[in-house]
Amino acid sequence: MDYLAGELLLIDKPMGWTSFDVCAKLRGALRHALGVKKVKIGHSGTLDPLATGLLLIATGKKTKELHHLQGLDKGYDGTIRLGATTASYDAELPEENICDTSHITLASAQQCAQELTGSIDQVPPIYSAIKKDGVPAYKVARAKGDIKMEARPVIIHEFSLHELRGRELSFSSVVSKGTYIRSLAHDLGQLLGSGAYLSSLRRTSIGDYRLEDAYTMEEMLAIIRNPQTNK
Repeated sequence: MDYLAGELLLIDKPMGWTSFDVCAKLRGALRHALGVKKVKIGHSGTLDPLATGLLLIATGKKTKELHHLQGLDKGYDGTIRLGATTASYDAELPEENICDTSHITLASAQQCAQELTGSIDQVPPIYSAIKKDGVPAYKVARAKGDIKMEARPVIIHEFSLHELRGRELSFSSVVSKGTYIRSLAHDLGQLLGSGAYLSSLRRTSIGDYRLEDAYTMEEMLAIIRNPQTNK
């Protein structure tokens, strides 16, 4: 691979890593392996630290393609926990507003999911990187508590609910640029009258790029350090 000229790397992001962490680790490995002081590198779209799955990393001149890649539809698998909400809409913050879920069936949840499919106006989580007066919303939320987020148009191409086990609802989805799966989980909970939050998330696709073709971080670092290494 010619990393300085430009490569597109498919990475399976580990849980607990930020997208910036992945870029920083690969940048350091490339600088050391290539004996250079600077390597241009970037990613095509942030994954939350608690999420795993496909991350597209571009190096060199390939970074010019990131704008196009950011606009591609994205596919996800995950689970939604019913019967509570969290301020972050995921498992990062403690549960609040705990309530009974015995009235919910898979069929009733699927019916509500249909209401969230298609072109919708979605309100992003307050704990997000969207700028409010030039400051990331999550920083404003941590300093001031609740803040108002404006709805924006997104397209939910698919929102399929597969199985309900206790409070855990498994799903898959394909969505447009700018969609927050955390908000999708939260909105489903509101329609069900129980509250809900995203309990796990794995990105499976970005456009035609697929998770099954991605390298783990360990595999990618081994290839960088020893170009003869194969997946």
